[in-house]
Amino acid sequence: MELEESEALLAITQRLIDEVTVDQCFTTSDICGMHRKWLGGIYEWAGEYRNVNISKGEFMFAAATQVPRLMQQFERGPLRNYTPCNMTSIEDQAAALAIVHAEFILVHPFREGNGRCGRLLAMLMGLQAGLPALDFGGIRGAKKQAYIASVHSAMDRDYGPMTAIFREVIARTLTRSAKNVSV
Repeated sequence: MELEESEALLAITQRLIDEVTVDQCFTTSDICGMHRKWLGGIYEWAGEYRNVNISKGEFMFAAATQVPRLMQQFERGPLRNYTPCNMTSIEDQAAALAIVHAEFILVHPFREGNGRCGRLLAMLMGLQAGLPALDFGGIRGAKKQAYIASVHSAMDRDYGPMTAIFREVIARTLTRSAKNVSV
């Protein structure tokens, strides 16, 4: 199943890169559509908000009954405020990506694939800002624990830790991109 999901994600990523415009303000319908296009051939509930409560370890995500309301707030707040992502400074880009990503992850609107869908949304936002496709590969081990802690911090609207994560992602992406250009 994991291989099938990964192959489908690669295919939809390229398709969305071609479809998304630099001036697009993302909506919750767009996000549900991304999820449906990605996992629709695998799960019948793809693109639909979850109707079960879920947790990771001892951390409970938003109650399933609250997901529709929280996604409306997400659309009226972070999505409207930070997309299109046309910030020019790395600090502003990192902050915008951090807020949108953290708020999306806290809601965790789908039964499966929230992290990957959140990274896909962040990558599309980064492309709007003129960045290369974001490289999330460095978030392993201790960095993964810092990422999880940054999600927890966002519960109190403290986006500093997640902004630091995205600063590192952007720096890694730009370094990798520069190396690829010089080769």
